Amino acid sequence: MNQNEIEIVRNKRLLCYEQYKSLVPKDHWNALKSTLSSDNDLRKGVEIFVAEIDRKIAGSIVLFPGKMKAYEWATDAPDYPEIRMLAVDKEWRGKGLGRALIQHCMERASKQGYKEVGLHTAEFMTSAISLYTKMNFEHMPELDFEPANDGIIVKGFRYALAE
Repeated sequence: MNQNEIEIVRNKRLLCYEQYKSLVPKDHWNALKSTLSSDNDLRKGVEIFVAEIDRKIAGSIVLFPGKMKAYEWATDAPDYPEIRMLAVDKEWRGKGLGRALIQHCMERASKQGYKEVGLHTAEFMTSAISLYTKMNFEHMPELDFEPANDGIIVKGFRYALAE
């Protein structure tokens, strides 16, 4: 991503996640919305990747390096990178764009010497969970948590990178 594209990426990200607004309590949605548009993705070492189609951003993803807290509510930082905020425009879903963005993050993490990569996704994001499962990410129940104490579980996944 070019630095001048950050607002475009964040606005598109919010539009992509808007579909979940009616599935969660208002406070949960407001917290998610705040996270999606925070400056957390501009911290040193964090990388934002975009997929462009016809010179327009059609999707984006964020890769947090290992040993950095990727979540505001986390108490510790994992040794491996965390993939966050995958967002694909509605018109491009189901065409492999999300998979390509995730694969790019996995390749990037591998080139940086990491042995695994992780991510978290809310239980109501069923299409994301399906994609991660098809890509052989392993659900790690010990990484699950409930950030807003509202019954909504955020599930942790990890993937062992090829040596």
